Amino acid sequence: MVLIKTLFLPKTIKKGGFLLREGETTDMGAFVCKGFLRSYIIDNKGKEHIIQFAPENWWISDKGGVAEKGPAQFFIDAIEDSDVLLISRQGHMAMMEKMPAYAAAFQAGIQKRSSAKDKRIVHSLSSTAETRYNDFLDTYPSIAQRIPQHMLASYLGITPETLSRIRRRAMQKK
Repeated sequence: MVLIKTLFLPKTIKKGGFLLREGETTDMGAFVCKGFLRSYIIDNKGKEHIIQFAPENWWISDKGGVAEKGPAQFFIDAIEDSDVLLISRQGHMAMMEKMPAYAAAFQAGIQKRSSAKDKRIVHSLSSTAETRYNDFLDTYPSIAQRIPQHMLASYLGITPETLSRIRRRAMQKK
């Protein structure tokens, strides 16, 4: 327990506040204790593309920036008032070394996330917008209830107008 207290740094982020901005450097990852965060990029036309949502008990970071100690590729901000625990790359490695159960749980989480990421890529390349929406609702029903429609549309790679049409058709079928 002492090791954990020395490695994690608590932080509160108000709704709309940033944990990280593109171009900043950091070696920290965040575990979400309370609240809801997202990571995203902004393309050269000013359009947001959401990469990940992170509700309670999820990890979020700019993995490339942390691993390479370079500039962050993503923005990470709070969708809701949030409390997170930050841990540095060095702290994470110390936890992995000294706590085998943490290492095993983290490895299992990485494998699960990698599989979900692969599935998302395949779906975005080969599925209709309606199928992607329905799969998201089936997989993450609690997340779908907590995010604004424009953020869900961004995550799915569709316009908010397309999402409105899909939702309207779904309501008409009921």
